[in-house]
Amino acid sequence: MTVTDLAAEDNDSRAREEVRRRLLGTWQLVSYTAAGADGEVIQPLGPAPYGLIIYTPEGYMSAQLGRGERTPLSSARLEDAANDELAQAAAGYVAYGGPYEVVDADTVEHHVTTSLFPNWIGRSQVRKVQFAGSFLQLSVATPTRLWGAERTAVLVWNRLA
Repeated sequence: MTVTDLAAEDNDSRAREEVRRRLLGTWQLVSYTAAGADGEVIQPLGPAPYGLIIYTPEGYMSAQLGRGERTPLSSARLEDAANDELAQAAAGYVAYGGPYEVVDADTVEHHVTTSLFPNWIGRSQVRKVQFAGSFLQLSVATPTRLWGAERTAVLVWNRLA
């Protein structure tokens, strides 16, 4: 390994650590959009989504996102709710968590160990990272099938703590 290689490796390590440091804390969802190759932009959780994403110093993350206009269940208890109500509630909600890893200065990988969507468990969710003031933008690394088309999802978060 050359001195140049060592210097580049050190710079990469510092850049990853800076991203990890900046991610730490609690972020509130501001917007969630997904753009198709044809330019169409949709809002998968409606015009007023809500949510939190938390990154801990111990290397764990948790994300909870919901459709702003979710209808309350007719039952006060989850286990008493009708199946169609439960399906509708789940369709308007995204929840997952697990360890995370800053791969490089632009990328964080969420290693999913728990999720409302069971198919994500044991898989990784790769996100591109950008910071602007108190805002964090997370986007999918490559277009993904969302609501009937290949789309690039972009989530904007505002730092709470």
